[in-house]
Amino acid sequence: MKIEVLTLFPAMFAGPLDESIVGRARTAGILELRIRDLRDWTHDRHRTVDDRPFGGGPGMVLKPEPLFEAVESLRGPRTKVILTGPAGRVFTQQIARELAGEEHLLFVCGSYEGYDERIREHLADDELSIGDYVLTNGALPAMVIIDAVTRLLPGALGDDLSATDESFTQGMLEYPHWTRPAEFRGWSVPEVLLSGNHAAIERWRREQSWRRTAERRPDLWERLRWQQPVRTVPNRPSAAKAGADIGAGSADAGKNI
Repeated sequence: MKIEVLTLFPAMFAGPLDESIVGRARTAGILELRIRDLRDWTHDRHRTVDDRPFGGGPGMVLKPEPLFEAVESLRGPRTKVILTGPAGRVFTQQIARELAGEEHLLFVCGSYEGYDERIREHLADDELSIGDYVLTNGALPAMVIIDAVTRLLPGALGDDLSATDESFTQGMLEYPHWTRPAEFRGWSVPEVLLSGNHAAIERWRREQSWRRTAERRPDLWERLRWQQPVRTVPNRPSAAKAGADIGAGSADAGKNI
């Protein structure tokens, strides 16, 4: 996959995308990543990329000319142009999977008060937000999305099963994990995980995933029930009863999940 980023702050990307999974994917040739300085497509002495908004108001707005020129010079027949901004779709694991199937992603990082609206209407294919809060610019959201997408590229994780067994992959939070030692300061690993009974372990993990999602992300729980009506999903228990209700009633239901 090829990913390019148009930003006013290319130095922000040095470091985070050179390490860990993204860095290894780049080294292995799984991901080709290029960070572009938007000011390289300006033609005045001050390398101007923004101007005051028509109608007045605070702040500055990104001008259309340098962005159109930059995108049109980088865009190919299979390029998907994505703006980062608060008006976009909220980024999810499902969207990450969609983007992982693309050949060429071109991210445009917002800055200042935002974009001239003609950029949204006539240049971008999509706009994504990573949440309902304010950041200094769109560089960090672009990094977050790139990281999430890269993890889903074949070979990026080493064990491709890892990407199918994480939180949100099945619409729920992932089950809890333990490792050695089996007992630490009097806290023991659940016996089922030491049993060697793989069917029981799988059922227990599914129950724990239900419980954790119901307790911590009731919005995900309700969405799962609405989006997958054919599947057997237990009613969401109260926080106080989550473990007891799900643990007692999910063994049979789990067979249909």
